[in-house]
Amino acid sequence: MSVEEIKDLDATTIPVGRLLYMIGKGYMIYINSNMKKFGINTTQLHLLFEIRQQSDINQEKIAQRCNINKGAVARSIKKLEDNGFVIRQIDENNRRQNKLSLTKKGEETLNKSIDVLNRWENEVIKKEGYITKELLQQILKEIAVKTMELNEEDIDNG
Repeated sequence: MSVEEIKDLDATTIPVGRLLYMIGKGYMIYINSNMKKFGINTTQLHLLFEIRQQSDINQEKIAQRCNINKGAVARSIKKLEDNGFVIRQIDENNRRQNKLSLTKKGEETLNKSIDVLNRWENEVIKKEGYITKELLQQILKEIAVKTMELNEEDIDNG
């Protein structure tokens, strides 16, 4: 479906999930395109954010927080480590776990990528619009939490 076709549709006829999918897919295309110059992709970018947010986080915790399987996290972390974005160290409290931290290169790349994210947000969330960025963030957070809770219920009941 083209942009013009979507513009012509009554928004109430499009399921919310479909709109979220379209936004998410478009966001990933935009971010991946802009992250090429830094040598990372969208998934790796979000892993860098998780590592910055919680120092010495392990891969299992990242997988839980990002809702990504452990194997995918391990592969992405390996690429980030090989390219000098993160350092992996054995956790002395649990030798089967690795603690992760950002390198200077990882920190610098994350800071530069924030400019790209801000450009996207400023373009798609108009300041003079009917909703503030902060309100939209709160609403989307609540939707994300509820979605995660529903998925956990399905796993527990399935």
